[in-house]
Amino acid sequence: MCIIPFFIKAQDHGFKLGNTNILELQMTTYKHDTTAHAVILNEFGDSWISDEGDLELQHEYKVRIKILDEQGLRQANISIPIHKVPGKSERVSQIIASTFNLENGKITESKFNGKTYLESKNKYYDLVKFTLPNVKVGSVIEVKYLLQSPFKYNFRRWEFQADIPKIYTEYWAKIPGNYVYNMTLISFYPLAKQENEIVKDCFMVGGGKADCARYKYAMKDVPAFIEEEFMTARSNYLAALNFELSEVQSFNGSRDRFTKEWKDADQEMPQEPKFGLQLKRGKEVFKEHLDPLLATTPDSLQRAQLVYNFVKNWFKWNEYYGCFSEIGIKKAYDAKSGNVADINLALIAALQYAGLPALPVILSTRENGHPIEVHPVISDFNYVIAQVKTKGIVYQLDATDSYLPFGMLPLRCLNGKGRAIPAKGSSYWSELKPIDKKRQIALLNLTLHPDGHFSGSINNTSTGYAAIRDRKQIDSYNNQEEYIEALDEKWNKVKINKYEIQNLPDVDKSLTRIMHVAIEGFDGLNKNRFMLDPYFIDRWEKNPFTSTDRLYPVDLGTALEQQLTITIDYPQEYETVNLPPAVAIALPNGGGKYLFQVTDTNNRLSLTSLVALSKPLYSPQEYQYLKAFFDKIIQSYQQQIFFQKKAKV
Repeated sequence: MCIIPFFIKAQDHGFKLGNTNILELQMTTYKHDTTAHAVILNEFGDSWISDEGDLELQHEYKVRIKILDEQGLRQANISIPIHKVPGKSERVSQIIASTFNLENGKITESKFNGKTYLESKNKYYDLVKFTLPNVKVGSVIEVKYLLQSPFKYNFRRWEFQADIPKIYTEYWAKIPGNYVYNMTLISFYPLAKQENEIVKDCFMVGGGKADCARYKYAMKDVPAFIEEEFMTARSNYLAALNFELSEVQSFNGSRDRFTKEWKDADQEMPQEPKFGLQLKRGKEVFKEHLDPLLATTPDSLQRAQLVYNFVKNWFKWNEYYGCFSEIGIKKAYDAKSGNVADINLALIAALQYAGLPALPVILSTRENGHPIEVHPVISDFNYVIAQVKTKGIVYQLDATDSYLPFGMLPLRCLNGKGRAIPAKGSSYWSELKPIDKKRQIALLNLTLHPDGHFSGSINNTSTGYAAIRDRKQIDSYNNQEEYIEALDEKWNKVKINKYEIQNLPDVDKSLTRIMHVAIEGFDGLNKNRFMLDPYFIDRWEKNPFTSTDRLYPVDLGTALEQQLTITIDYPQEYETVNLPPAVAIALPNGGGKYLFQVTDTNNRLSLTSLVALSKPLYSPQEYQYLKAFFDKIIQSYQQQIFFQKKAKV
């Protein structure tokens, strides 16, 4: 009698399937988030390492979801990601799923027929997909499955947060004592449960046995994770429990260390065939092309620029990331194509051939999340760039993008820090900082004619990251004429009669577009009243910050500046009407400013507008200031400039 209650408790693995009640089916909204399309009523996961066969990781998952509206119906389309590498793949089995509805006051159950299909995404993972039957607004659905995995390095990441809110979510992890994992909890929300217990003799292999530690974690009333503007990877902020295998001790006494110190990586990475050894073998590849270039100058900075421009224009990036070479420098050189590491390791080798102290910096892109810093987890890194020091200045280079000027990294790389790995000596963290901002200056010189149209010129100059964006946009068209035609369609009431684009191929210079335009100025049917929208070139259509609060930093990647200056000469018989008031607001701690002013003197109207965000990163505490800042900008951008005929005296 004493043993039975303990046995029942030990088998308590989350909620019971098929236990949906009338209150859940009658539920129409979720009280903590009335905008939710669906809500997870209960979720449970249990992971352990099997002591049979290949000692695979087992993960049992079950969930109960309430469908609240039409958009919530998509929750019935289940997709289970399964990871794979050549020769190994995860497997899904034991799928049980049902839909529960309330019909004529009674609970009905529609069972899933077991038919699934596989959707291949890429060489690293597939999706097992199926759809539950008879799902409608008001339904409760349940899903349970077992996932078996040969990949034990990260055990099983558990995400307490999802795109819909969760009322309750719980995770158990049972880890044998001879497996040591580093566990990291990322969360802005408190745990409702955090318990540990010892399970005796739970893991027996080949005559050896070990106790297990069972960890239990749970959260209640977890809000939906909302991806907002100017965020880096969601994995940086999503409430989740992460595992990283540190060490495995076999029953014969041997130990395999997986989590190492940076000093171990400092010895291994220079000898890695797809990394450090590529630099040793790849230098001579460039001799034929670089020797004539390098003979033109002994200046170290000019030599670095010559090498960078040659490599950047020689290779075409195949759009694959990676901090390890895929085909090798020599094959990539011959093919004029490769992944990030093929190209940027080639750049480093070429810089070293030129006698410059270049070294690789591995990093994690903005979409990939922040790497762990305390010890090397090389799988956290998915990119490599070149770093070279000349004349006392450190330059970071990426040759995958032909639009990048020397020393400028693409926005995808601006993600905190990268790890610089010299061929000898200790590695170190290197800041990934933008050397320029996203800057655009528009100068409009216009004349208002008595017939109601404006004519004049637009001088639009972009520098830094704005120039990269604009060059790519122009080159996305078959020719410049198509680009101008597209602007004609975009700019309402504007006709571009003549244009000139300066410095388009020279990425080290600012990009300037000079256009001669005619603008229709009629205000509806009133032929004596004309108007101009001053922000037709580029405008903030809406406030990018809409959430009431924000728990995450606002990460722009780089500072931003937009400047607009307009002068309009107009006839003596006209006058301006209700000119917008001046605006001058500033963000705290020098974070930015917005200036707007209109003056009218001697039949010349002058308008200036400046939006400046001087920092690439803003803290959550600065969010409300940013939100109010852009509210004021959007309000000003709705203003029009009006002219009308003077009343006859």
